[in-house]
Amino acid sequence: MGTEPGTAGASAASAGKEPRTERGRRTLRAILDAAAAEFGEKGFHDGSISGITRRAGVALGSFYTYFDSKDAVFRALVQDMSDQVRDQVAPAIRAAPDQLAAERAGLLQFIRFVREHKEIYRIIDEAEFVDPDSFRRHYTTTADRIRTRLSAAAARGEVRGDVDEVHAWAIMGMNVFLGLRYGVWSDAEPPEGVADRVADLLANGLAPSG
Repeated sequence: MGTEPGTAGASAASAGKEPRTERGRRTLRAILDAAAAEFGEKGFHDGSISGITRRAGVALGSFYTYFDSKDAVFRALVQDMSDQVRDQVAPAIRAAPDQLAAERAGLLQFIRFVREHKEIYRIIDEAEFVDPDSFRRHYTTTADRIRTRLSAAAARGEVRGDVDEVHAWAIMGMNVFLGLRYGVWSDAEPPEGVADRVADLLANGLAPSG
């Protein structure tokens, strides 16, 4: 899904099966990318290990070198996708001059990522039933990152001082559904315009101006 070997996915293998060489990391990356395509197209239950290995161009034995089962690769894929979103968004957030600009930049990069990886919604949503722990971890860690950066921004005086978990989950929920609407369902709307309106909403709320 567009990441380089050694970044997201490098430690996604089943316990004790982590790759030790650059070649192994490339193979693992190929398997995860193939799993994203397989599960994104067919869903977890109809997707298969043989389908993943065919897409990846690797032998069945190579799959079991890194994963114990279909459940294991799905669980690793959910974590890998969560990591990819983080890695895509984090540089834009760090480069922003203040927190409101950072939230705009993060949403913009998220929508751009989703447009290239629409399968993420089907896979993450299916995780609620296939692997509820992975589903919950994806959202709680994302919200925790938002809360951490909001708290730091509050300390710098860039946002209101009473930001808390509710604000973090509200921003995350908004971003998730904006990604669905403007990343998966339609890509006709320029993502910059969506991000601009959300930034204005965060800065000024919904109360009438004046």
